[in-house]
Amino acid sequence: MITNLFNEQLHMAETFSENERFVAICDDALKCAKSLPTNFFSLIITSPPYNLGKEYEQRSSLRNYLAQQKPLIAELKRTLKRNGSLCWQVGNYVENGEVFPLDTYYYDLFKAEGFKLRNRIIWHFEHGLHCSLRFSGRYETLLWFTKSDDYVFYLDSVRVPAKYPGKLHFKGEKRGLPSGNPLGKNPSDVWSILADDWERGIWEIPNVKANHPEKTIHPCQYPVELVERCVLAFTNDDDWVYDPYCGVGSALVAAAKHHRRAVGCDREKTYLDVCRERLRGLAEGTLKTRPLGKPVHTPSGREKVAQRPAAWDTQQTLV
Repeated sequence: MITNLFNEQLHMAETFSENERFVAICDDALKCAKSLPTNFFSLIITSPPYNLGKEYEQRSSLRNYLAQQKPLIAELKRTLKRNGSLCWQVGNYVENGEVFPLDTYYYDLFKAEGFKLRNRIIWHFEHGLHCSLRFSGRYETLLWFTKSDDYVFYLDSVRVPAKYPGKLHFKGEKRGLPSGNPLGKNPSDVWSILADDWERGIWEIPNVKANHPEKTIHPCQYPVELVERCVLAFTNDDDWVYDPYCGVGSALVAAAKHHRRAVGCDREKTYLDVCRERLRGLAEGTLKTRPLGKPVHTPSGREKVAQRPAAWDTQQTLV
């Protein structure tokens, strides 16, 4: 028992109860989902295993992989409130050098369950694997679905600061009046590395690699900020957030930071132990997270690491 952000005692439960604030369940995603109540969660957000054969997943054919997800998606629909949102963040499945964009396959699965796609968000980042037989991938996608046409959406919570707040209308009835929204502008569907391009509403969210302050033992954790933006846009205080593949708990951390409750499930106990430690660190003020909306660092060109090594010129001369 420790003190949390809400000035009360935080108990990390291992089984679900509506009386808890945070629950971390060690179980299979489908079994866990079946145990949860109907029409309960305001936001379901996750990044499912990509079927890449990493240490925490078993690789199978693309067809079998998608077939395994169908019953889970049906259960997620059952647990989601009528006005709730579901955010599904995925990358690509690669086989024999051929790329299969998973979001295009998942769309059909969710559509078959009656979900309605509201946005296909591009999460663009700077660092990733370098490929020699194709362009290196520097983006993944997040599909935002709703269960109905009546859904929670707080645009003002995720507006970005206007680049030119003093800009005025130049004609019509509003001539001479400010043309922007005092709360900021509507971000675009691109969560991008172009940190200074606020005029187009492009958001920057670095992926979690070696030097990222949030990096843990998980090989594919997503950044807390990605979840925070969804939490702020699609939920109210004290609402429930659910991540069926929670890993080391980025979704739970994001929920806790903004006074929401959360359930996470993962079959790897080691990851759930890290999740609990992260929430404990958040409660005690020691957890490091990248600040929401912080612009990405853009090198000035004067840094040593940003300059062309002299050895490269020597090598070219020798050739």
